[in-house]
Amino acid sequence: MENALSRQEAFTLLRKYNKEAFHIQHALTVEGVMRWFADTLGYGEEADYWANVGLLHDIDFEQYPEQHCKKAPELLREGGATEDMIHSVCSHGYGLCSDIEPEHEMEKVLFAVDELTGLIGAAALMRPSKSVMDMEVSSVKKKFKDKRFAAGCSRDVITEGAQRLGWELNDLFEKTILAMRSCESRIFEEMEQTGNQ
Repeated sequence: MENALSRQEAFTLLRKYNKEAFHIQHALTVEGVMRWFADTLGYGEEADYWANVGLLHDIDFEQYPEQHCKKAPELLREGGATEDMIHSVCSHGYGLCSDIEPEHEMEKVLFAVDELTGLIGAAALMRPSKSVMDMEVSSVKKKFKDKRFAAGCSRDVITEGAQRLGWELNDLFEKTILAMRSCESRIFEEMEQTGNQ
């Protein structure tokens, strides 16, 4: 999988189409989570690619919500992304806004963790610590079962994502919590540095 963009180029491209702090923080979270999964699952040499796909996965969502995953190829091509990366980005919306199915393990991970990072992030904000550092799987399970909590995070997609990976839901929850812990402080610093706090 070819990674034609540097991290700085990918971040600049993200910022071109995303201004809201919420969307930038979500992009940084998925970037960090994808890097952790690449390293953990034995794809260390592809970690930059996994991370850039995570960073850019919602590139079109803020400005073109009705065209999510449809507008992305155009924006990514203009920014110098490869066709591999465009396929990977668009596969995360499979079944909802894209007909590109996740094939590579990286695409399956992105499909599974995109919605889940939103759910876990929302659950963390309810905690006194406002952090995932003290988050437990049991807390995520409880919030996952409460359909009213973070209602925009699709439980069906998360469940399907775990199935595509051949993992139990609890394993996906645990790994994603660990992945989010690995990048939480760096994301906070970057949000402050870029004036998005």
